[in-house]
Amino acid sequence: MKPTERTERIEILDYLRGFALLGIILVNILPLLSVKLPEQGTGDASYQRFLFLFVEGRFYTLFSFLFGVGFFLFISRANAKGKNGYFLFLRRVAALFILGWFHVKFHPGEALTVYAITGLLLLPFYKLKKEHNLALGLILLIALSIMASKLFMVVPLMLLGIAAGQYRLFEGVAGKVKKVVICIALLLIVSITGLIYQYQHAPSYPFGFYNGVDETTYQFLSIGIMIGPLVTALYVGVLILLLQFQIVQKLLSPLKSYGRMALTNYIFQTVFIYVAGYVFNLFESLTYLQSLFVCVTIYSIQIPFSMIWLRFFHFGPLEWIWRVVTYLEVPPLRKRVKGVH
Repeated sequence: MKPTERTERIEILDYLRGFALLGIILVNILPLLSVKLPEQGTGDASYQRFLFLFVEGRFYTLFSFLFGVGFFLFISRANAKGKNGYFLFLRRVAALFILGWFHVKFHPGEALTVYAITGLLLLPFYKLKKEHNLALGLILLIALSIMASKLFMVVPLMLLGIAAGQYRLFEGVAGKVKKVVICIALLLIVSITGLIYQYQHAPSYPFGFYNGVDETTYQFLSIGIMIGPLVTALYVGVLILLLQFQIVQKLLSPLKSYGRMALTNYIFQTVFIYVAGYVFNLFESLTYLQSLFVCVTIYSIQIPFSMIWLRFFHFGPLEWIWRVVTYLEVPPLRKRVKGVH
């Protein structure tokens, strides 16, 4: 195992962001292309059930949590450099809101505007003690999970992300392996119990959950939202543990590049989905399994592109623009080639 140094903390977060992007698109594509309702007893029906057991409500929670972590790191690092971290953060979320405002016109369920507004509301919590942020975040998350309030769960998830930053959760992971393993074991037991409970309430028929659902389907989906953070925490724990092995880091390095350009790739997931929809006339004609094929195709474009782009540039395209607006200065985008002056 390789000790996790302070600088590698960012890398772990990039892996997690990339991992979150892999799951988010699998669900987002369904309403964007109006994917057809599966027929009972088909592979499409099985895949739909898989999505709502293991994907829906699992990856947006991770994305929200990571935004909270980034919230804390951004302000802390800006302040450490003698800059006004709060003022810079206000410009940062303002830029994010504007980008999200354009994005939401094409993707009604997009997260950037929600993150910008929530980040603004949670700004005072940056100075709150970590114990208070942790306690308040957990209490709110439990309450909103029980209520299956998916939208408002972003608030406690981001608050817990801030607390994670305050506790330096992602620093020195190599020295906390035993604790991580214990947490994973506990989360595995609880998650399996929750998933079995959700599966027991699964409708025996395929369902369309965008235009209203019956009571059985509503209960199934609500349970999924309720246990979502637990399953997400299990995914995160397993991935972090695996990343302590150098061979896993190398194998998953494309995921790190994908996560380093999370903003660009998140927006362009929507772009690629619509391009595929219009070029191949996929609206209201695509099946669930075919939507998976489209997502894999998008992965095969975005991940190699991210790797190649970051070989020559410091930031992703939208990340660079976001940085320019935040700092009101133009940082170098292209990397200097060694030996060339």
